[in-house]
Amino acid sequence: MAITQQRQDPSKIVGQLGQDYATQLTGLTSVPLDTSKFAPSVAAQDPLQTQAASLAASGVGGYQPYLSQAATYGTQAGTTMGGVSPYITGAAALTGPGAGTGAGSISSYMSPYQSQVIDATLSDFDKQAAIREQAISDAAVGVGGYGGGRHGVLESEYQTQSDKNRALLHAQMLNQGFGQGAALRQQDYTNQLGLAGAQAGLASGQLGLGTYQQGLANLVPQLAGGDIGTLSQIGDIQQRQEQNILDAQRQANQMAAMEPYQRLGTYGQGIAQLAPMMGGTQTAITPDPTALQTALGWTSVLGGIMNPNIGTQYVNWPGQTTSNQGGGGQGGGQTTVQGDQTYNPGNILGQRQSPIDDLWKLTRGGINPSGPWTMF
Repeated sequence: MAITQQRQDPSKIVGQLGQDYATQLTGLTSVPLDTSKFAPSVAAQDPLQTQAASLAASGVGGYQPYLSQAATYGTQAGTTMGGVSPYITGAAALTGPGAGTGAGSISSYMSPYQSQVIDATLSDFDKQAAIREQAISDAAVGVGGYGGGRHGVLESEYQTQSDKNRALLHAQMLNQGFGQGAALRQQDYTNQLGLAGAQAGLASGQLGLGTYQQGLANLVPQLAGGDIGTLSQIGDIQQRQEQNILDAQRQANQMAAMEPYQRLGTYGQGIAQLAPMMGGTQTAITPDPTALQTALGWTSVLGGIMNPNIGTQYVNWPGQTTSNQGGGGQGGGQTTVQGDQTYNPGNILGQRQSPIDDLWKLTRGGINPSGPWTMF
């Protein structure tokens, strides 16, 4: 068995590059990466978001005071409205004729001093009437007709007219008192209705204040919600911008940390392109010839002795070109070219390529079959 080895030493520069690469790789990978520089991080809340959260927290239940006040006004309106009823009742009591002397009657509205005024007025009237009657008597005495018929008639007429005047004065004063009482009673009726209306208006106003407070209770959360929404929206934009800055910084840190590895990887890839220059050893093992191969070799020798011209025979394939290398005669060899392959059957002087060639020449000598080849 034959063993053949071919060895190619690596280029000196390639060896230096490989050693340098190994040194850098060992030094780079021996130091752990500080991953905290490019670890994911979350941007903190923006001050506007914090303000929105505080406003939302403080605004919870902020409507309660307004609802409480609205409830208070509602209670007050109910109480005030309840005060309308007595005025309505009082006014209803003044809708009758006003007769009698009880409460609500016309007499109850007349002056309590009316009788004294009437009595004093009538008393003064009587006094004046007596004075005028005395003047009549004095006049009759002066003319000497006192006690006469004419004097009696004059006094009788005067007394009759005086009584009429007294009765008329009394009636006028009574009628005046009644009229004043009736007017005061009507005014009281109007006042009662006015007070009832005013009381109802007050109750309505209080109820309106309650409704207004209720509206504020609804409006306050809406306004606060608008403020919270605006602050949250702007704060979210600010936070996302801050997050983008953090992410960009993290990526920059990561790129900076990985840059030596990437550079060393590119360095290693460049060295790998020089692999054909790295050298190496190739080993070829040729086994010993078998008994058949040995027999075929001896057959080739015997065939050469028996047919000296066997070395000049060649195969002419269709489309081939034939050339004679080494000149004519028994010592020359024929070469057949097919494409880029060359076939030289050799000769009996031992210039063969293998025993198979000799066997091919021996077994095919002098035969010209009909096939794609021709033996000469």
